[in-house]
Amino acid sequence: MNKSELIAAIATKSELSKKDSEKALKAFEEAVTEALVNGDKVQLVGFGTFDVADRAAREGRNPQTGEAMPIPASKAPRFKVGKQLRDSVNGK
Repeated sequence: MNKSELIAAIATKSELSKKDSEKALKAFEEAVTEALVNGDKVQLVGFGTFDVADRAAREGRNPQTGEAMPIPASKAPRFKVGKQLRDSVNGK
């Protein structure tokens, strides 16, 4: 499912227009992004949790030359699946 298909599905299930569904999806994306940038986590009970994981600096290898190279510390967004979603996907 791509973004336009998701917008159409939201419009169908919520009885909103596609334009309003697109606005709602965009607002959700912006709200989650803003919360993660501010260091908060977004928890949707039964669905999952969006948060940020810290990655330590480490040494990697250039795959072409095998030469060691430093990889700087970074932050990575992640999503942890909630129990209800996991059970639904597994047919429980």
